[in-house]
Amino acid sequence: MIRLITDAPEFFSDLGDVLRLFYGDVQVSLTEGETVFEHHFTGENGQWTDVWASQGQSASLSRPAPTGTDLELKRYRKRQVKGALYELLKKLTGMRPPWGSLTGIRPTRLLYEGMEAGLTLEEAVRRVETEFDVSADRAALLGDIARMQSGIREAAPDRFDLYIGIPFCKTRCSYCSFSAGEIGNGRLVKPYVDALLREIELSKALMEEKGMRLRAGYVGGGTPTAIPCDDLRRILKAAQAAFPGAVEWTVEAGRPDTIDEEKLRMLRDLGVGRISVNPQTFSDETLRRIGRAHTGQETIEAYHLARSLGFDDINMDIIAALPGEDVSDFAHTLDEIERLAPDSVTVHSLAIKRSSRLHEQLTVAGNGYGQVTRDGAAEMIALARRRLTAGGWRPYYLYRQKYMAGNLENVGYARPGKACLYNIGNMEETVSVLALGAGAITKWLFDRTLRIERAPNVHNIEEYIARVDEMVQRKREVVFSDKPGR
Repeated sequence: MIRLITDAPEFFSDLGDVLRLFYGDVQVSLTEGETVFEHHFTGENGQWTDVWASQGQSASLSRPAPTGTDLELKRYRKRQVKGALYELLKKLTGMRPPWGSLTGIRPTRLLYEGMEAGLTLEEAVRRVETEFDVSADRAALLGDIARMQSGIREAAPDRFDLYIGIPFCKTRCSYCSFSAGEIGNGRLVKPYVDALLREIELSKALMEEKGMRLRAGYVGGGTPTAIPCDDLRRILKAAQAAFPGAVEWTVEAGRPDTIDEEKLRMLRDLGVGRISVNPQTFSDETLRRIGRAHTGQETIEAYHLARSLGFDDINMDIIAALPGEDVSDFAHTLDEIERLAPDSVTVHSLAIKRSSRLHEQLTVAGNGYGQVTRDGAAEMIALARRRLTAGGWRPYYLYRQKYMAGNLENVGYARPGKACLYNIGNMEETVSVLALGAGAITKWLFDRTLRIERAPNVHNIEEYIARVDEMVQRKREVVFSDKPGR
């Protein structure tokens, strides 16, 4: 355990994130710990200075005291105290994380922040690299993403995006920490669908009152196609009737063992233009290990079926650093991706969340399955980027997570014209998202992203069914929180 003695305890959580860049899933405390990191701040003579010391080493950062709003000053303080600790950790460990001192999940924000201040794209890329010690290739990646997002990152002020969550799967993947359960005997499906239809109808009235129109709809999970075709049809028809006019509809068909011709024809006939058919890996041994009840060949067959029925916008998700896989296994998955040539590919770095079964297996039980090293995970991600960009896919959105293998990133790649609007708006937080279903989180933007308010739905499926009216009331309180007297 690491103990922090700091003049800025209000940033304790953020400082813990910096420590984990170097030490992994380490415990951090303000009151106890074998290893001590001590911090002092001075703000004299118009200068801010932060000094960190530990294990006989020290590092400091100084800057002229800035001016601005209270919120801006707090952001400057957080960046500097984190930056000074980062410099000490580099000195102590000899490591340089690929994303430098950044711990947030949306690095592109810093790029756009620079551009909004008047920098060119190239200058903003250099700023991210120099001020936050981001590696040159990661800074360049942000620039590539900004180019792909040009013209489609923002939406009109009266538009919103819709997320509908279907929290059921045939089996639960070992790395999964989402609000989803195995479908089992299906007893909760009908009452869940009924509750979701009610939330759709009540939310329709809410959006009409607000004067908002749908831009892009996204049905995720879980695995939406795990439920019966008629139930999924009811959900989609209700949503499209309630929120007409979307320019994009995505459904995560997801696992190939839930895809059949009836469901695909239904999606196509209802105007769903974009689907995901997700292999994660093409190694059958790994698929068994992570709890997926299908083979790589079944993924290939499901993909070809979707193509034969006219789907021309198919995404495939793959995961780097899955338990037991090495670089050659991941390269085999990339071979299959290149051969199939989907319209977009999302490359995830494995994130082992504490609530997942895999965390229990790897961390608690100690069954490492020959887990790939940090360098091995980085090699996989670099290989994916080289091969996909050489094959004509371009990065169009990126996000990071805690507990991610190698402190790396998730990147969505797409052919030109195939970037998913919902993914961009949600990850960049440039479009309000109305989210329906158990565990879904509505995010509402005010003053064009200067303020974001959230309204989470309860995670438990049975609780959601019983409390759906309350979930809509939560949305109302957030969506109309900009009105006087509310």
